[in-house]
Amino acid sequence: MLAYHSDRFELPLPPGHPFPMAKYRLLRERVAAELPGIRLQPAPAASDGELALAHTPDYIAEVVDGTLAAARQREIGLPWSPQLAERARHSVGATIAAARAALAEGIAASLAGGTHHARADRGGGYCVFNDVAVAARLMQAEWARGRRSLLRVAVIDLDVHQGDGTAAIFRDDPSVWTLSLHGRHNYPARKACSDLDVALPDGCGDDDYLAALDAALAALWRAHGDAPPGLVFYLAGADVHAGDRLGRLALSAAGVAERDRRVIAACAGRGVALALTMAGGYGRDLDQTVALHLRTLALAGAAWPAASRR
Repeated sequence: MLAYHSDRFELPLPPGHPFPMAKYRLLRERVAAELPGIRLQPAPAASDGELALAHTPDYIAEVVDGTLAAARQREIGLPWSPQLAERARHSVGATIAAARAALAEGIAASLAGGTHHARADRGGGYCVFNDVAVAARLMQAEWARGRRSLLRVAVIDLDVHQGDGTAAIFRDDPSVWTLSLHGRHNYPARKACSDLDVALPDGCGDDDYLAALDAALAALWRAHGDAPPGLVFYLAGADVHAGDRLGRLALSAAGVAERDRRVIAACAGRGVALALTMAGGYGRDLDQTVALHLRTLALAGAAWPAASRR
């Protein structure tokens, strides 16, 4: 299985900043050491033209040129720097590459991504550009050129925070079906409307979460009838775990793994290409967060030989 990384762009963050910058390097290192079946590749950078598939030209220019207003930077939660712009480009590029690989081989991953709070004209919640939105639209354009048919896309967003940016971008686009399973009382305070939103109470544990997930997945497949989507983006946030500083849910490590197993099996069993992103994870113990992401990738890698025969 192919997996794309963009962790060489370290952000110059102030001391004590809550964004887990080291997580991405640590995850890549553990994948290289422990998951030999995963082929690691550096991420390419997304071009301005690719970013413009989901973002306004003015916003792209503000990020690239460093002219983001202070209020916009506060909304994102990360100070502007040249590294921020380059990291954002490469994070989108990683998800683009993973989506292409998934369409070719059945399943692939980005070791970052899932920046689902970014809207067309602004970022938010540590998200600069919306990697899934850009990749979805680019894959649809490439698919149409090669086959003269529509690639239907679904987004299964299981980060603990609602995917408001993704929902807003695709609000009037029936070719992309958005599902968000998230904490009711968590960020953002003002939610957008996905095709299906499932808001969970604080302290939700394994059994209730998995029951809600099963019902949501069933609704996704019902919505597509006899024509399932050709590509699914899965935001496999580790921030649903009980040990997460920002999560407020209470899944065990086994519960997170079972969540991943059900999503991967549901797509693989239907022959649907699956592009994974790691999305959020802010554990009090960073090694624990990395271990959760690593388990997601291990499960995906185990499914890859069968998926590659699609």
